[in-house]
Amino acid sequence: MPLMQFKPLHAAVLAVGVAAGAATVAWGDAARQWMPAAHAQTVATAPAAAPLVTGLPDFTQLVDAVGPAVVNIRTTEKISTQPSMSGIDEDMLEFFRRFGLPVPNVPRQGGPQQQPNDEGEERPSGVGSGFILSADGYVMTNAHVVEGASEVIVTLTDKREYKAKIIGADKRTDVAVVKIDAKGLPAVKIGDVSRLKVGEWVMAIGSPFGLDNSVTAGIVSAKQRDTGDYLPFIQTDVAINPGNSGGPLLNMRGEVVGINSQIYSRSGGFMGISFAIPIDEAVRVSDQLRATGKVTRGRIGVQIGQVTKEVAESIGLGTARGALVSAVEPDSPAAKAGIEAGDIIVKYDGKAIDKVGDLPRLVGNTKPGTKSAITVFRRGQMRDLSIMVAEVESDEKVAAADGKPASGATATAKQLGLVVGELSEAQKRALAVKGGVRVLSATDAAARAGLREGDVVLAVANSEVTSVKSFEAALSKADKSKPVNLLVRRGEWTQYVLIRPNTK
Repeated sequence: MPLMQFKPLHAAVLAVGVAAGAATVAWGDAARQWMPAAHAQTVATAPAAAPLVTGLPDFTQLVDAVGPAVVNIRTTEKISTQPSMSGIDEDMLEFFRRFGLPVPNVPRQGGPQQQPNDEGEERPSGVGSGFILSADGYVMTNAHVVEGASEVIVTLTDKREYKAKIIGADKRTDVAVVKIDAKGLPAVKIGDVSRLKVGEWVMAIGSPFGLDNSVTAGIVSAKQRDTGDYLPFIQTDVAINPGNSGGPLLNMRGEVVGINSQIYSRSGGFMGISFAIPIDEAVRVSDQLRATGKVTRGRIGVQIGQVTKEVAESIGLGTARGALVSAVEPDSPAAKAGIEAGDIIVKYDGKAIDKVGDLPRLVGNTKPGTKSAITVFRRGQMRDLSIMVAEVESDEKVAAADGKPASGATATAKQLGLVVGELSEAQKRALAVKGGVRVLSATDAAARAGLREGDVVLAVANSEVTSVKSFEAALSKADKSKPVNLLVRRGEWTQYVLIRPNTK
């Protein structure tokens, strides 16, 4: 409908409003003839309600106060370099080397050849942001900003540059701490996240796309947003782009309430939703990184799931709350404490488990070796149990346990695009299988064959698989010139999958 057709309707509504207002005034004048004088005076002098919003905030003083404590972070990584061979890229050269084929247009033998540069070449690998935690040079940023970096350069607002030492990084929370050799630096103030309210104004300072000291502002869109096991993120509509990572999210008191970490995007750029790590969680991690260079977390050895409303009502729990135990690891703290599959954990150390994500955070923040109280709902009754919290294995130990031995079999698995890990005894019981390995990632040929994360490989080339080691052994014996058949379990279904490796 054209806009001009709305004009008469708008005018009519306005006229009715005016008429109604006049009628109200007339009624009021008439009413005062029989109202008590005091009441009539009260009606006439009733104050208007104060507006809830009085104006937009001014961020200038905030930028002046906090800006000097925000830094730019550049990283470089060491790239192994080799002499160019007829313009062929490294991936293609690796293919020819792996299968013993002659490189096109390059003779097998000839004059003296240039040796590869074992030291490698330093190349820029990323740009991010950070902020100064203390006057003696400790800087907080994101773990993904410094991951894989051979050198970290921190630039202050006055253009001074320092080489930084990585004190520690925790991938699970995406928090890292680096140290520069400087004194008397301007440090940020840490805020209280519990005081942060949805709708409150917040501001970010960072280096989006390498543009130093860029300021953006918005409001808190939501709190306790579940996007990970250990972090309830702060959601905002502050414009965050690549390069803002690691920069501070500030309240109007000039206090850091979060670290800008993630965005939701289909294009790679800002689309109105960004996420920040709550500063209380980040400080807890940074304290451990500064003290020991690593983060230790508690674990109890259960696999958990959500409690639906229908399940809660059917078993007598009432409201949907807690964490449903779907499996208990053998010889784990949970098994020793008497926790069973089907239990619903409703309390941990006296704290209510309102949703499934609450449990891993509370357990993870518990110091290993601590005896904690846990309450479960089992067959219509609450039961109080005592549990000794164990320590979560480091990422390095987990990677080693997942089994990727340095052999020709590993190269074959990578060629197929497969990374696999061990199945726990609890997972084997749940699937009713004696062996197998779980797919951790499937790319290239494996992905084209339809494999995906979570699938279970039971056999390779008609050889039973009982572990990662046996998987690699069976794969190494398979005929490389033919498609490799895998017996795969997905959910309740088992089927054969043929993977055709890239050979040309």
